[in-house]
Amino acid sequence: MAIEIGAEAPDFELKDNHGRTVRLSAFRGERNVVLFFYPFAFTSVCTGELRELRDHLDAFVNDDTQLLAVSNDSIHTLRVYGDQEQLEFPLLSDFWPHGAASRAYGVLDEDKGCAVRGTFVIDKAGTVRWSVVNALPDARDLDDCLKALAAL
Repeated sequence: MAIEIGAEAPDFELKDNHGRTVRLSAFRGERNVVLFFYPFAFTSVCTGELRELRDHLDAFVNDDTQLLAVSNDSIHTLRVYGDQEQLEFPLLSDFWPHGAASRAYGVLDEDKGCAVRGTFVIDKAGTVRWSVVNALPDARDLDDCLKALAAL
């Protein structure tokens, strides 16, 4: 069960595709966060979704908002994937301890060992203000996420 709207967003500290440590709480008081969990790099639906984010990046990474994309892939896999797809936003590795952040948000599919498609809009105070969770094969509609950001 995904974390509820109105709940405090669980903090985490993960490495990005360049080996840098990213902590969710570092954005508190500064920027809203779009937390975008996806199953695996190099898969068709995930690649389509991440390319759409890339192509509309100004809406998701700006003075008010930071996009953080999280999968259970290793940082090495994410480095190659990010370079190949020209993704200029942090791809965070929830590889070890395996799925800790995904589990905290209630989007880890324990049987498959990956996150389902969960998206969370977190305000500057660290509160979850909007979310959607899709099954593994179902791509998300980013317009809904943009509407949620505009409402903040």
